[in-house]
Amino acid sequence: MRIGLLTEGGYPYATGEAGLWCDRLVRGLPQHEFELYALSRTAEQERARVPLPPHVTRLRTAPLWAPADDGRTHSRRERRRFADCFRELVHGICAGEGDAFGAGLYGLAALAREQGGMYAALRSESAVRAVESACRAPGTGTALQAVQVADLLECVDELERLLRPLSLDWYEEPGGLGAADICHAAAGGVAALPGLLAKRFFGVPLLVTEYGVQLRAHYLGDRRRGARPAVRALLAAFHIRLAGEIYARADLLTPGNAHARRWQEHCGADRDLIRTVYPGMEADRFAAAGEAADCGDPDTLVWVGRIEPAKDLVALLHAFAEVRRAAPRSRLRIFASAAAPGYLADCRSLAAQLFPDEAADAVTAGENPVTFEEIGGPGAPSPAEAYGSGRVVVLSSVIEGFPVTLAEAMLSGRATVSTDVGAVREVIGGTGLVVPPRNPRALADACLCLLGDPERAQRLGAAARARALELFTVEQNVSAFQEIYLRLLARGSVRPDGEVPFARPPEARVPGHWTTPSWAPVPSPEVSA
Repeated sequence: MRIGLLTEGGYPYATGEAGLWCDRLVRGLPQHEFELYALSRTAEQERARVPLPPHVTRLRTAPLWAPADDGRTHSRRERRRFADCFRELVHGICAGEGDAFGAGLYGLAALAREQGGMYAALRSESAVRAVESACRAPGTGTALQAVQVADLLECVDELERLLRPLSLDWYEEPGGLGAADICHAAAGGVAALPGLLAKRFFGVPLLVTEYGVQLRAHYLGDRRRGARPAVRALLAAFHIRLAGEIYARADLLTPGNAHARRWQEHCGADRDLIRTVYPGMEADRFAAAGEAADCGDPDTLVWVGRIEPAKDLVALLHAFAEVRRAAPRSRLRIFASAAAPGYLADCRSLAAQLFPDEAADAVTAGENPVTFEEIGGPGAPSPAEAYGSGRVVVLSSVIEGFPVTLAEAMLSGRATVSTDVGAVREVIGGTGLVVPPRNPRALADACLCLLGDPERAQRLGAAARARALELFTVEQNVSAFQEIYLRLLARGSVRPDGEVPFARPPEARVPGHWTTPSWAPVPSPEVSA
């Protein structure tokens, strides 16, 4: 089976969980051929490529960060055709009409397929005027009505980047994406756009997996970058229309949790075409901590993850101040896998204010009960050792998709206290304590409850490990996708060229005289004049 795996900013570039699950999937199915089609977001990503297994038979990449001017210009007739399709696309974006958006999108794709890239056309004055006309049309939102020239130029620039997959040469080349048995998009949004085109023009089944909700990520990302209201509104509308088109055309959607599933259904996905597939973790890495006789330091709370505002370490530090008043021997160890420098500095400053260094006597150096450490440092060479260093693992986030650190803590056999965000409640499943976000007092009470009851903490940790081993392992993830691949292929969708999967026997690929069946008619020799 030939599987075209589509990624954006993930595998084979990302070394975090965004790329690891793809690598585990590919390595877990060596009986299939994988062809990797990757969109990169930055130049730094492309310099950090992970090694690929031998059954990845093709790697095609395209940057979304660099200009893609191929020098192609259109004739007058082609420019008119482009203007009509692009006008329909932006009208669908601004007016919220999914049919117009789809017609414009596939019209542009057909033009690019016949005539080549559209870099110059998408940055032309006619494109800017089309966007302005759509934004100022009656019935559009207030933010779009107030669009200015600088906003229009930024929007057109961003739309060219987002529509760049339409102009790629991935589809019709020999053995390209159009000849794959299945297109598997490892995320929604732009990553799935090549799969949409392969399905539209070549009939390739499309599978879309979302472990984080791309639409939600774009909302938050545009807000963090400080984009102007008109730009933010237009790009948000584009991603809404694109998500709706992907969910409507995909043969199957596999969200990683119920949180992502609700987003998909809200955007119009058919409930019958959704199947939840939890991400897979390497359980062996946490076996030592999970099966150890002790449960770590009974007075230590552990936090693990990327230090950034969404993790709300400020609330955690204030909660720990309450914990220290009731349990003076308690400690908090914060292990960072990565950090936003400014936020990390703010958290260190707050910890120094809330918890002055303490010394046992007049000649001993003081120590702070809150420590900031790095994964891979002397105190925790691996994540498993970080989780194993304490009795209770805390998650204090205000925003989460699928909480990877929580699943790892469960595999490590640790009791957990978590805020009720994202898929936390679904992942925990009754094996840990859940409190409201942005509530330091509730967080402190839950931590004290487990610190003061070691037997309960041990029971919860054991139950959490059993649940994680059942639901969140690489084996269950790979097995689920193997079944999904076979089901999609077994539907026998007919391609536009009339080809049916498995109609050509696999031995036909082997060179030799046996590739021509004995029953095949022998061609008559040509008669020369």
